[in-house]
Amino acid sequence: MDDLRFLRDEMSESEGSGPPPAAAGDGELLDAYSRAVIAAVDRVGPAVVHIRVEGVAPDGKSRSDSVPVPRGSGSGVVVAPDGLVLTNNHVVEAASAIAVSAPDGRWLPARLIGRDPDTDLALIRVDAAVTLPAARLGDSRKLRVGQLVVAIGNPLGFECTVTAGVVSGLGRSLRARSGRLIEDVIQTDASLNPGNSGGPLVTGAGEVIGVNTAVIMGAQGICFAVASNTARFVLGHLVRHGRVRRSVIGIAGQQAPIARRIARHHGIEQASGVRVAGLEPDGPAARAGLEPGDVLISLDGRPVGGVDDLVRLLTEEQVGRPTEAAVLRGVDLKRLSVVPVERG
Repeated sequence: MDDLRFLRDEMSESEGSGPPPAAAGDGELLDAYSRAVIAAVDRVGPAVVHIRVEGVAPDGKSRSDSVPVPRGSGSGVVVAPDGLVLTNNHVVEAASAIAVSAPDGRWLPARLIGRDPDTDLALIRVDAAVTLPAARLGDSRKLRVGQLVVAIGNPLGFECTVTAGVVSGLGRSLRARSGRLIEDVIQTDASLNPGNSGGPLVTGAGEVIGVNTAVIMGAQGICFAVASNTARFVLGHLVRHGRVRRSVIGIAGQQAPIARRIARHHGIEQASGVRVAGLEPDGPAARAGLEPGDVLISLDGRPVGGVDDLVRLLTEEQVGRPTEAAVLRGVDLKRLSVVPVERG
């Protein structure tokens, strides 16, 4: 009897000291990754369209209606079911005729609503009585470096092509074809190719958080998208006015964190502002007394947590109107009066 009890104890100890349960295998992890990408594509893919443009012949002669001259193609994302499509300015800027692919494969005529070369964004509308699947613009301020993102577009004419990657960097600057810097650009390693321009950059939750706009030719995995918060701002102006009239204060800047002890001391709620990297000589900011290294934290009493906030606040209403700018200079908080001017 004692021998039997001893044997049971030995077996119990042996079972308890065995190897731990197996962790999730690579296959399971890949399945989770695949499910996230598939879910994003299922949500946004139907709202991604192929854009075809016609324009001026290479010899400079205008095309005739009977002999259309192809100029290229790109991608776009439907942002309203009645046919509003967001794309890149460089896709449609020289177009005399625009066509958009419908989900059923038909090509539908479209017209330009407005464009903004300074952010390389444009808005077109499908000229047909159709209801199209629409995607939702997310909040690009919630992005984190390393977050999964999916690019959807029509590279080299291959429709509805999907690539996946991560957010490689935030708050980048990219020079638009107009010569001005596009601020608060998202850098990603999701592969982009000619024809991807204007297509959406999407999170795993199926929200559009960027509009794919450029690649660094000759580099591997360095691609850029205009942030969705910038796109939302531009979209509103293009719907109302067909263009974006802006004011400027004459600074170059980038998002910078605010030390918590300084924020607590001055009662600042946001965690970041815009550090002044350069000043336009005799520009509004320079005349107001801003200096390189200052961190702009509010304009006209409204918080400035990043470059996208500053761009959004510098509207046409600010032109010529004295506006209070709160800046951190070292540990000191200063309030200066700046008069924005209209962007030329």
